[in-house]
Amino acid sequence: MSVQADIEAKLQALEPTFLTVENESHRHSVPANSETHFKVTMVAEHFQGLMPVKRHQRLYAVLSDELSGPVHALALHLYTPSEWEARGSARPDSPDCRGGGA
Repeated sequence: MSVQADIEAKLQALEPTFLTVENESHRHSVPANSETHFKVTMVAEHFQGLMPVKRHQRLYAVLSDELSGPVHALALHLYTPSEWEARGSARPDSPDCRGGGA
């Protein structure tokens, strides 16, 4: 199973109403077909009443194996259903990498 598929499967434990996991490794100075940089956009009732840092900590706990191994960077966009609706169901775009050459 790919790292992306592992992340998607593990995050189902938080019962998301919306989830996208995007492999953004190609936007960074890494070898072709890498799975090191990911962007997660997730909407879940579990985030209700939690400050952003607590939301992140929940995902870090679920993804501890990936974060201690293959995943180098993880951009998290975590919302409650009402926050997601207020945003118009829109997620922020990721900036281009400013790192070294390929």
